[in-house]
Amino acid sequence: MATTDMRAQPLPEDTVVKAAASSGKPGRTPPRSRLARRVRENLVAYAFLGAGIAVFAAFSWYPIVRGWLLGFQQVTFAQPAQWVGLDNFRRLFADPLFVTAWQNTAWFTALALVFGFAAPLATAVVLNEFRSARGYLRMTVYLPVMLPPIVTMLLWRWFYDPGPGLFNNALEVLHLPAQQWLESEHLAMVSLVLVSTWANMGTTTLIYLAALGGIPGQLYEAAELDGASIRQRLWHVTLPQMRFILMITLLLQVLGTMQVFIEPYILTGGGPNDATVTVLLLLFRYAFVYNDFGLASAMSMLLFVVLGAFSLVYLRLTRSNG
Repeated sequence: MATTDMRAQPLPEDTVVKAAASSGKPGRTPPRSRLARRVRENLVAYAFLGAGIAVFAAFSWYPIVRGWLLGFQQVTFAQPAQWVGLDNFRRLFADPLFVTAWQNTAWFTALALVFGFAAPLATAVVLNEFRSARGYLRMTVYLPVMLPPIVTMLLWRWFYDPGPGLFNNALEVLHLPAQQWLESEHLAMVSLVLVSTWANMGTTTLIYLAALGGIPGQLYEAAELDGASIRQRLWHVTLPQMRFILMITLLLQVLGTMQVFIEPYILTGGGPNDATVTVLLLLFRYAFVYNDFGLASAMSMLLFVVLGAFSLVYLRLTRSNG
């Protein structure tokens, strides 16, 4: 007598899908169907995302790519652009002001680190000791940041005025000789650094205040019990706890000060005797004074490479800390 094989045999896929549909249980959906359903469900989101990417590409990516192309072309916008290869870079390196601009920018950055890095930290440490009127003091420190840059520059131009200026009047009261703040090759750069420090230190000060608020008070109590002085508590407790914040603000300040433009442009115009010509000011002259946009683009490419190197250091530090 023949026996029947009762082992389950695999059913075709369409049979499984139909059986699942008839039983009310979900079956397997083809990948294309799932993709189409997801697209339909998120069509509005994709539309907003695509519009954002298109706007960002038009106003950010395209100018960057266009700027890099201009660096290898001779462009005056009065005649058709001509491909010149590396000729713009050769002319750039042959310009005596090229080295002068980088030296002045490096000197401004170094002075800004001396004044602009220490002043916000010292201000934050002092303000952190106040137990009352903290909000008022923070607003006072941050007020210069809220002023328009042109207002700040005009205000400090009056401060530096060699005649009725505030600083020379103060020196006269102290029976000290008046100074040519913006007309002296030795004082002009220092004067610009003081303006930049006063105008921008508010943001950094608030960052330091937030970092100081996150330091556990038990550390200071333990240091006081061990007989540590104020200077020792600052050196052995405050600075080590703020090490990462200090490093990040240092790198960000380097990136910012190497792009200094508005201070020398408004206050000194690059003088006296090109003592305050910076990289961005020279780039501005190439483009809008000499009408040589190819040379200006080549200059911007070099600045992009230098700032990119500092940005990589910044990203590496933030990633390693995370």
